Order: sequence, then C-alpha cells, then structure tokens
Amino acid sequence: MKKIKVGAVSYLNTKPLLYGIEHSDELMQEIELVKDYPSRIANQLLDGDIDVGLVPVTVIPQMKVHFIISDYCIGANGDVASVCLFSDVELNKIEKILLDYQSKTSVALCKILLKNYWGKNIVLEDAKQDFAEYIKGTTGGVLIGDRALQQRQKSKYIYDLAGEWKAFTKLPFVFAAWIANKKLPGDFVKLFNRKNAEGLHNINAVIKENECSYYDLKTYYTKNISYNLDEEKKKGLQQFLDLLQKL
Repeated sequence: MKKIKVGAVSYLNTKPLLYGIEHSDELMQEIELVKDYPSRIANQLLDGDIDVGLVPVTVIPQMKVHFIISDYCIGANGDVASVCLFSDVELNKIEKILLDYQSKTSVALCKILLKNYWGKNIVLEDAKQDFAEYIKGTTGGVLIGDRALQQRQKSKYIYDLAGEWKAFTKLPFVFAAWIANKKLPGDFVKLFNRKNAEGLHNINAVIKENECSYYDLKTYYTKNISYNLDEEKKKGLQQFLDLLQKL
C-alpha cells in the first residue's frame, strides 16, 4: 500500500503532537514522516511532495483545495514565547526588522500588527541564515521556534506576536494546522487525530524525551502553546486570513 507522506516541523513545539504518531507502530506503517522547518514544509505541500503537513496557515489561500484533518494545531491564547519580535530598543525606536526565513505565518503576523495595531512603518528585510547576531542597535528581528526561545535570554525587548495579536483582536492565534492537499481516508484521519492527542495527555513523557536548558518545557507545553483547534481559534484564524488578503 502506498504510504501517506506527512510533513512536520522539527521544533520543540510540535513534539507533543508527534509523540503519539511516532510511538504508534500502526500509524507509522501507513505514513512516511518528513521533518523540516515551516516554510519548507509549506512548499512541499503546495508542490504535492507531501500529502499532509503541519504547515503555516498562510499556505491556505495558495491552495486549490485544502482539508484541515485534525482537531489539533500550534496555537496560542496569549503569549506563545517562541514567536517574537526581539530588539535592543523599544518598538518606536526600531529602524529595521529582519524577518525569519523559516516562517511565513509569523512574518505575515508581524506585518499585520505593524500595519493594523502598532501603526508603524518600519523597514523590513528578509533575513538569511544565522541572522540573530544582527539583532542589535536599532535593528530588530522576528525569530520563531527553538531559536526564539534561546533569543529570550539575549534581547532586552521582547514583543510576543501571539500576545500582541490577542491584545489587538481579543482572539487566540493559530500558527500552524494539519492541512492536506487531497481527501484522505476516513480511517486514517480518525487514527491520526487520536494519535495527535496522546502526547497532550502525556506531557511529562514528551518532556522527558526532549531536554531543553533554555526554557521550561512544562510552561511551554501547558501555558504558552494551546493545541486544541476550537471555535475561538477558528475565528482567530479567519480574521488573520482576512487581514492577510489586505496586506
């Protein structure tokens, strides 16, 4: 039987969702799991190289058809900790912002906040690899994932983009969801959804498998990230997609 190609992000934030998947012999026999950073997984889904991916939600408007196949996502109902604008100076003194090449949703979110909430017209630059060292002086930077958690120890000013979105809209934010580019078998979707939930019910086991010296994972997995794709998150997602079209 042809395996279903599944793409996932290799950051710490995905570990609770991947825990049950990777510990399921039944599911792992049905899938081929590929890991990369978000923008690459998004491109693979668009190109048809994978069938389903935990992808940045900015990919949705680019797809001819899309299916959200899980009740779980990478979301936040306040500060997410790992998607932030970092700087040495206050927001009104930032002259340039470097944008993380690994992200699409977070970069778009920063642009939406600049335009609609902060009301700032700041020079934006697509960053290259290892750009965190250039976040200094009046140059800020949007960093995501594990590198953002590390940057928290270095930057004086931290603007958490999920927290700022909540202040702006009063809604939670969805960074990534399990999205397929084709209709997948119902039995597979049910099993996949069930295995997504296993890690969320075994957070201590997930933490044990993923050592992190620079941020408390219990806080990250239970306070910062909100994994359930509920109705409020769907409202937040729709508002984000509406504003995305107006950028």
